[in-house]
Amino acid sequence: MKILVLNGSPKGKNSVTLQTVNYLQLLYPAHSFEVLHVGAQIKALETNFTSAKQALQTADLLLFAYPVYTFIAPYQLHRFIELVKAADIDLAGKYASQVTTSKHFYDVTAHRYIQDNCQDLGVKFVRGLSADMDDLQAESGRKQARDFFEFLCWSVENDRYEPLPAQLPPADSKPTTVPAAAAGQKPGDVVVVTDCGPEDTALQGMIDRFRAVLPRATRVVNLREYPFKGGCLGCFHCASDGACVYTDGFDHMLREEIQTAESIIYAFTIKDHSMGARFKLYDDRQFCNGHRTVTMGMPMGYLINGAYSREFNLQMIVEGRAQVGGNFLAGVATNETDPDTAIDQLAHTLCYALEHRYAPPSNFYGVGGMKIFRDLIWLMQGMMKADHRFYKAHGQYDFPQKKWPTMLAMYLVGAMQASPTLRDKMGGKMTEGMLMPYTQVLEKVKAEQKKQQK
Repeated sequence: MKILVLNGSPKGKNSVTLQTVNYLQLLYPAHSFEVLHVGAQIKALETNFTSAKQALQTADLLLFAYPVYTFIAPYQLHRFIELVKAADIDLAGKYASQVTTSKHFYDVTAHRYIQDNCQDLGVKFVRGLSADMDDLQAESGRKQARDFFEFLCWSVENDRYEPLPAQLPPADSKPTTVPAAAAGQKPGDVVVVTDCGPEDTALQGMIDRFRAVLPRATRVVNLREYPFKGGCLGCFHCASDGACVYTDGFDHMLREEIQTAESIIYAFTIKDHSMGARFKLYDDRQFCNGHRTVTMGMPMGYLINGAYSREFNLQMIVEGRAQVGGNFLAGVATNETDPDTAIDQLAHTLCYALEHRYAPPSNFYGVGGMKIFRDLIWLMQGMMKADHRFYKAHGQYDFPQKKWPTMLAMYLVGAMQASPTLRDKMGGKMTEGMLMPYTQVLEKVKAEQKKQQK
């Protein structure tokens, strides 16, 4: 089988993820492996895509190999997928799969992003391998890699792959209307971050309406106008002090023009089941903040042009981004049905959140994601010094072993439950004991209300 490895890491041959592919190549010499370093060579591919096109056309299997960056694949691989679709290559009937390395922070959304885009091209997709960064160093991890590749070969031999999604008719984008702006200067500072060009008339209309109906001052940062020198290199130059290796000033712009706002609204047109390559470039370059939730407490929202209701994976990314960041998601306004009402509701909810400093607790997306980061930074504190200082200062090292009084109490309860005699005597008192702290809270509220009534 002729396998084309699409290495999406900006580190090229020095990619950690690629070492798993190299391992498989050594073990299975009957198969032909060709590696295309799309991450490291993306600038050259933008200029001349001929060699990549030929490699794609002659391959039997496309194997995407990349590290997970900010919920999805690195920007460079996003851009490569855009180039593949623009080249109008017939890949229907070929097979594809993927190998990723990460600490399992939203690897599910990264995998689904690649699958959705492969299926757009009519490619037969086989579920991939999501490995920990260190898995190849352990025999258990090497076995998982071998098992994955043998399953992949079996799937190709037996024509087994993920079902292609049903083709839906294109969704109509409803136009927006822009009301006349109210006179007078507005208070506040809400920044709209967008990738909006002259062709994005529908998105521009949504931005204009939002700015007109929001009773707070707004400003726009258009990523299309920013002179990025390139995507994140994964070099960890910023790990100690947050300074990016690039000299294009993005880290300063991010901190001084965007993160100083009272709220951030992201506005984009759905492209390739994502916010588009330009936004992914912006997301990846935010690694100058490391894993620090520097905007926690800040409400955010989205203006989305496109069929968002059909993009489950993108919905998970949007909610997960807010949850992990500790940001209240004030709403997602789309132009699928009634954009004016949706935009007005977003503006109204955002104002409430700002006025009342509304910050609800995180759900599973946020709690689970932050526990992964907590453990990661604790282990890597010697290198990721800026993250470590931030986590200590904000009490994010909430390890359960620190809660020794609760643990001791649970040992006592467990010992009592292990005794049939004590268990029978306790009867329903266990439930009463569990409710006691809550009863005390309620009684305190009642007492305070009585004082207020006197």
